[in-house]
Formats: sequence, structure tokens, C-alpha cells
Amino acid sequence: MSLDEFSRKKGQGNYVTVVSNLEQGNLLEVINSHKSNEIIEKLKVQPQEMRENVKEVSVDMWGGFQKVIQEVFPNALIVIDRFHVMQLVNKALNKIRILLGIKGLTNRFLLLKNSKDLTQLEAQELSKLLTLSPCLTIAYELKEELRNIYETSTTVKMGIRKLKKWLICARYLFGKTAQTLSKHIQQICNYFVNRTTSGIMEGINNKIKLIIRQSYGFKTFDSLRTKLLACLF
Repeated sequence: MSLDEFSRKKGQGNYVTVVSNLEQGNLLEVINSHKSNEIIEKLKVQPQEMRENVKEVSVDMWGGFQKVIQEVFPNALIVIDRFHVMQLVNKALNKIRILLGIKGLTNRFLLLKNSKDLTQLEAQELSKLLTLSPCLTIAYELKEELRNIYETSTTVKMGIRKLKKWLICARYLFGKTAQTLSKHIQQICNYFVNRTTSGIMEGINNKIKLIIRQSYGFKTFDSLRTKLLACLF
């Protein structure tokens, strides 16, 4: 399973929590809250036997979701989604680029794109870019090393060992981002049990945004929930 949130109105908060089945790729529930206690209350309506059968739940690093999982799905492994981890590191890398005064969307694109996906021309341009700053070079290499950890680790123990080593170096450049990852290291490395991600949930969220846009919004939450479940359940 996966838990995530979206805003009913862009830029205005008003978050809604969504629950999806990652195996079947469908939406299970829509909850008009992003408060852990209220999410727990709504999900506990489901039979305990069914909730105890949930084996894994993929989430981002918001602590409220972990509280929900522990309370509602007591037998579930908490997995911090790989996409959200890399997104956090990419944001830190991009912040370093801006602080160094290296502007331009092309430069941002070259730094954040996976090295293995770069064309020959892009790789040449990136090489030139990295000569501008040793600091930026190290930060970029750390980003790529983290991606490599995800690609090459085969067990939770191996992932933890590699990530701890990575964090020793990363803390000097990535600061608070490295501290955040350190706090969630076990849940991050639970990914290596089954390599579960929330990619399907991201797809569902994109469909939700499309449905809301095509419907020109919804006057009430109940009408929104009914429409989303009808389309995506």
C-alpha cells in the first residue's frame, strides 16, 4: 500500500490524504484530512483482520504517516519511497548550484538528470559545468553515489552500511538534508526488502489532478471523494 497527499486547491494547503493499493494500482480511500489522528480514525473503520494483512506501506518522510502505519497496520513494513529521498537530495544539490551563482535551467537539468541517461553531448556539457566549482562537483558525485547505492544494494544490511558511509561525507555539503536521511535510515533501507516504491501512487495523483481540472473543481469533499473512487477504485 501507499499513503500520500494532495492539495484540493493549489497553493492553498487544504490537504487530502489518499490511500492506494500498489499491487493492483487502484485508489482505496480518500480522507479529508492530513492530520495523523484523523487519518487513523478513518482507516480504523476497516476490519482489523484486513489491516493486519498489510505487509508494506510506502510513504514519504512526513512523520505523521509513520504514526498512522504503526497504529493502523501493525504488521506492515514502513518503506520510505526512493523517489522522495532522491527528490530531497536533488533539491539540496540545486540549492548549492544557486548559492554558487550558477544560473540557467539547462545547468539545473544537467545536474539533476541521472548520469546514465545523459546523451554524449549532455555529458560533455556537464563536464564543463562541473569545472566551475569543486564544491559543485563533489555535491554532484554524492548525488550519483546515492543513486548507485539504490541500484547496487541487495539487502537492508548492505544498504544501511553504504548509506551510513555516504552520510559521513554528505553531511558537510547537504547539511539538514543529510540529517533528515539519517533519522529515517532504517525505513529508507527497508526499500531493499522488495524494492517497493510509490511510483504507482504518483501516477494516481496525476490522474487525480487531471480529474479535478476537467471537473473545474468540486464544491464539497464528498463529491470529490465519490468522483475519484468511481474513476480510480
